[in-house]
Amino acid sequence: MKTIEQIKNLRFIALLFMAVAVVSCSDDDEAPEEENLPEVFTNVTLIFTPTGGGTAITAEAEDPDGEGLDDLEVKDEINLAANTMYTLTFNVENRLDPDADLNAEILDEDNEHQIFFAFTNDAFTSPMGDGNLGAGNADDDINYSDMDEDGNPVGLVSSWTTGAAQTGASFQVNLQHQPGAKTADSDSTDGDTDFNLTFVLNIQ
Repeated sequence: MKTIEQIKNLRFIALLFMAVAVVSCSDDDEAPEEENLPEVFTNVTLIFTPTGGGTAITAEAEDPDGEGLDDLEVKDEINLAANTMYTLTFNVENRLDPDADLNAEILDEDNEHQIFFAFTNDAFTSPMGDGNLGAGNADDDINYSDMDEDGNPVGLVSSWTTGAAQTGASFQVNLQHQPGAKTADSDSTDGDTDFNLTFVLNIQ
C-alpha cells in the first residue's frame, strides 16, 4: 500500500510533466520571426534627358525569370549625342508586385543606398575620369544631384555632359545597400549589391 508521501510525490511528478508539456506547446505555437528578405528588382531603366530639350534616351535591364536564379540582363545600348548635357534618372521596378515603388523605397532609405558609376575614361567632359566605382574611389568626380539627410550622395538623379563621338564604350551602374555603413567615405565595396549593370555606351 502506497504511503501518503509516495502519493504526494507521484502527484508532483505528474504536475511537473504537465507544466513541461504546456510550455512545449506554447513554444510550438509562437509565430516564426519575420525574415529580412532582399528586395526583388525585375526592371531597371536608365533615362537620359537632354537638359536643353529633346527626346529622352532610355536603356533597360530586365530579370527574365523574376524571383528565379537569373540576374538582371541588359537589353539596350545607351546612344547619346556628342557634346550634350543630360540629366540621368532611374526607374527601378518590381513588376511582380504592382504596389511596389522601389524608387520611393530607395529614397525612404536614402541614408542606406548609393549608386556608384564607372565608364570609359573621358567619355564625358563632366564628370571627367572613369567614375567612382571600386575600392577607394568614393571621392572621384560624379555630378550627383540628390543627397541623403546626412549630405551624402544617393544617385537616382545626376548630370552628365558627353565628349566627342565614340562607339563601344561602357557605362556601369552599381546600387549598393549600405545599412549602418554609408558615410562620406564609404565606397562600392561597402554593404551589399542590389544591382550591378554594364551597358554599351555609344556617343554619336
